Amino acid sequence: MNKFDFSDKLKMCGLKSTKHRIVILDILEKSNQPIAAEQVFQIMRDKDIVVNLSTVYRALDTLCEKKLVIKLNIYGDSRALFEFNRMLHTHHLICLNCKKIIVIDRCPLEEYEKTLAKETDYLIEGHKLVVYGYCPQCREKQLKKGLV
Repeated sequence: MNKFDFSDKLKMCGLKSTKHRIVILDILEKSNQPIAAEQVFQIMRDKDIVVNLSTVYRALDTLCEKKLVIKLNIYGDSRALFEFNRMLHTHHLICLNCKKIIVIDRCPLEEYEKTLAKETDYLIEGHKLVVYGYCPQCREKQLKKGLV
């Protein structure tokens, strides 16, 4: 996606197309994992873009409100992670130790959501599933240390 596309997306959401918003969307779109605001800030600084961390946070909050960016809160971690909203239905598997994130491609809640809608007469608009555990590498390290 190029900067022109981001500019159009911002305008369609009723937002001004600013340099910072375009760069933030570009960084998130190119990332293969959700990343923290501090990482976005550092990437911008590495690109010689003058920006305050507070500006990055405000821009991310605004982009989340307009559903251009998805905010992911991880259990046991005080910081939020952000990812570009590719409009794909995904869930995440997160390692509690190293915080590695794997996207779960299939939705295990699809049938349950339909059943729940019938049982409750709710019009269900969506759901979010985050599964926590320990990745094979972290489990191996814990075994070697005798912690498991």
